[in-house]
Amino acid sequence: MYLKIFLKSGIEVRFHDLRHTHATMLLKQNVHPKVVQERLGHSSIGITMDTYSHVSPDMKKKQQKKIRIML
Repeated sequence: MYLKIFLKSGIEVRFHDLRHTHATMLLKQNVHPKVVQERLGHSSIGITMDTYSHVSPDMKKKQQKKIRIML
């Protein structure tokens, strides 16, 4: 069903765009970066985080709040 809608929409998407969107969504849902790294096949978690950590500016704020709660 979704494929039919997508094909009729005329939107052009590269495979890489889907891959990037998938990784971005996983990180925004707080999936552990190591899991995202393995799914993408990156050789190190550093590559994954260097590439995708910018996607959510509020990630830093959320982590700061967690740290304050722990202290």
